[in-house]
Amino acid sequence: MKNILIVEDEQLIAELQRDYLEVSGGFSVDLAADGERGLNLALSGQYDLIILDLMLPVLNGFEVCRRIRNEMNVPILMVTAKKEDIDVIRGLGLGADDYITKPFKPGELVARVKAHLARYDRLTGNKTGSPEIRIRDLMIEPDSRRVYLQGHEISLTTKEFDLLHFLAVNPNRVFSKNHLFDRVWGMEALGDAQTVTVHIRKLREKIETSPSKSEYIETVWGAGYRFRL
Repeated sequence: MKNILIVEDEQLIAELQRDYLEVSGGFSVDLAADGERGLNLALSGQYDLIILDLMLPVLNGFEVCRRIRNEMNVPILMVTAKKEDIDVIRGLGLGADDYITKPFKPGELVARVKAHLARYDRLTGNKTGSPEIRIRDLMIEPDSRRVYLQGHEISLTTKEFDLLHFLAVNPNRVFSKNHLFDRVWGMEALGDAQTVTVHIRKLREKIETSPSKSEYIETVWGAGYRFRL
């Protein structure tokens, strides 16, 4: 049974989410009503996915997300009551895997949770024999999901690694944002292509030596992105 943590200060909303996830998804669900409690529970390492509201007492969701990402790669589904792009971009930039905007249908939440758990299981399952990928100063180890730049390990979130790996094993091919979203997040995911834009930007900040000239991930204007050999 998968364990889910919901960090939400509105009790009725949290309990509704819990009930749907337990009944419709068959998950075990714990609740935390403030950011500090949620962070402490999350860092215990016993959860397979975290549903994280942004507007929380004590510690806000942005800070909780940042601290979780510094320690682990558990999938994080960010919940926001605002539709402004800046909230979404900031949350994804801190390492959230996806977002959902209130109000949402409980069935949509269950579908998102199942989709992310299924994809995470596929991507982190026990595999052997996957060769490491070396491109100039960059090395990607698919089995251990570790990335090195000039011999130094760099920290990537789950989706940053998935996106980088997909592009690297398909070099010199141009992929649209929608195609990348479908392949990395899954066709069953319910986000949008803006997620890809944010993750590409974060990847470039981590692996490109010059922000003005992309050595690895190129933008093909009007078409999408390409990993350059």
